[in-house]
Amino acid sequence: MDNKEYNFETMAIHAGSDGKHANNALNPPIYQTSTFIFDNIDHVEKVMSFESDDYVYTRGNNPTLRLFENRMAALEEGKGAVAFSSGMAAISSVLFSLLKPGDNVIVNKTLYGSSYNVVTNLLPQYNVECRIADLRDLDKLRDLIDEKSKVIYFETPSNPNLTILDIEKICSIAKEKDVKVVIDNTFATPYFQRPLTLGADVVVHSATKYICGHGDVVGGVAIAKDMDYIHYLKFDYMCEFGGVMSPFNAWLLLRGLKTLGIRMKQHEKNALIVANFLKNHPRVREIYYPGLEDFEGFSIAKEQMTGFGAMISFEIDGTLEEAKKFVNSVKLAQLAVSLGDCETLIELPAAMTHRGYPREELAKFGLTESMIRISVGLEHYEDIIYDLDRALSVI
Repeated sequence: MDNKEYNFETMAIHAGSDGKHANNALNPPIYQTSTFIFDNIDHVEKVMSFESDDYVYTRGNNPTLRLFENRMAALEEGKGAVAFSSGMAAISSVLFSLLKPGDNVIVNKTLYGSSYNVVTNLLPQYNVECRIADLRDLDKLRDLIDEKSKVIYFETPSNPNLTILDIEKICSIAKEKDVKVVIDNTFATPYFQRPLTLGADVVVHSATKYICGHGDVVGGVAIAKDMDYIHYLKFDYMCEFGGVMSPFNAWLLLRGLKTLGIRMKQHEKNALIVANFLKNHPRVREIYYPGLEDFEGFSIAKEQMTGFGAMISFEIDGTLEEAKKFVNSVKLAQLAVSLGDCETLIELPAAMTHRGYPREELAKFGLTESMIRISVGLEHYEDIIYDLDRALSVI
């Protein structure tokens, strides 16, 4: 590509590539190889000492992986990226790369269940303290930071209650104290939000979700503006922990990125219509969606995002058993733990993605047993609403 500043949709198709592939193929080949060959020992030395951009072994780098990493870096407005075998491989590797025994990490009170387990159960085994807070309270955040605080980690919108956190203000506080900020941008995607431009140090994604968009890949990625850090993360953590993405999955993710912009537009359009339907339904007691003007985080979301995404959570006006009956009664929507697919997916987080949270303390973390989460898909919104309305009528 030339030096023109292209729009997102164009970058999602072309960024990171010179436009030419082997044998003039339109699409990049899948370099489905574990190892690469050398011309001679001098060639080995140049590659091993990074004097050459050639490849050694796919666990360290691969042309298909490199293209995916370069494209994600461009979309997030970073300088480099590291692809991982899963979102959790990305998250855990980034946290381990920035923390050492004796440090503490500050996290928002609502996190994806596996992320919560890493910071509350795994990191403490390595003498890293986890401090949990409602990061909407910036004064509380300031009070929590001390000389051993090294990382602030959060999602915005958060999973599953869609809490919106002020990225710019949190990053400003962190920079005053020389604390790194790591943000999970899975729900928003770089189409709707770019945390690095607001001061974050590292952005992570479960690429399994919207980046892929078709429910057929497990992958993760971390992006930063500091290339020295990217090099460190790739070769000291991704390579040594071994959480490498396969070339075929990288190729599928490159394919998914081509339609990310158009998919996110339609996802959001459907979600806003569905959210308004649920908001006005007599059996819905409370709804969480950043695109509703009376949602607590609406003004911040409008400021730091270019769209509100397609994740909705809500509470029915009824019991836990009725919530279970509702999710068991949908026909079009599928009961599943993932999100970001073309299909509408539905779940009870406390029983599924967030079942690791202590039941007696769910309210403290902004959750309830009966909270329902919907990943609004690309079906026609009238059909999604019909399905939800029919299931609500059953209860």
